Amino acid sequence: MIISPCISICKTDPITGYCYGCARSKEEVKIWKDENTRDSWKKNNLQEIQKRMYGWQLESFKESYNYKVNNGISLFKEKKLNEKK
Repeated sequence: MIISPCISICKTDPITGYCYGCARSKEEVKIWKDENTRDSWKKNNLQEIQKRMYGWQLESFKESYNYKVNNGISLFKEKKLNEKK
């Protein structure tokens, strides 16, 4: 199973239409949620969205996504949950 690239920073840039957190379009988000979407498409999309990022955004995404893959929750979401305690 390929983990969704959502890192819980869900705000869309009004000019590009891409999410500030994961750099996906609304259409790409819908495709990820479709149970019939192939893993090959998801792997390719992960590469494509990272090509849209650079600098700190790319590094932040990689760190949070890797954390999510290994721990089941993004860094941002975990921090928010810990703030509520």
